[in-house]
Amino acid sequence: MSRKRFNNDFKMEAIRLVTELNRSVPSVANDIGVHPNTIYKWIEQYHKDPNTPFVGSGNLKPEEKELRDAKRKISDLEEEIAILKKAITIFTKPPR
Repeated sequence: MSRKRFNNDFKMEAIRLVTELNRSVPSVANDIGVHPNTIYKWIEQYHKDPNTPFVGSGNLKPEEKELRDAKRKISDLEEEIAILKKAITIFTKPPR
């Protein structure tokens, strides 16, 4: 069974129906064809971070992406340093 994917606008509209129009979660869930727990989860995600509530599918929040990129850069630089250290030992050996 495949999972349905809903875009952010769809999720925000469902949240708006519940929070602003005071409709019940089961009523909205029935109207849009999702399980009520799904809407509760969307509302929880929205309340945790209203600016970027629905990240996923490989997308990261800006802070998380910046941290991941910094860690990758550090790893690359450490690898370069290790290579340069090996090169120094090879080129500074006295000739035989």
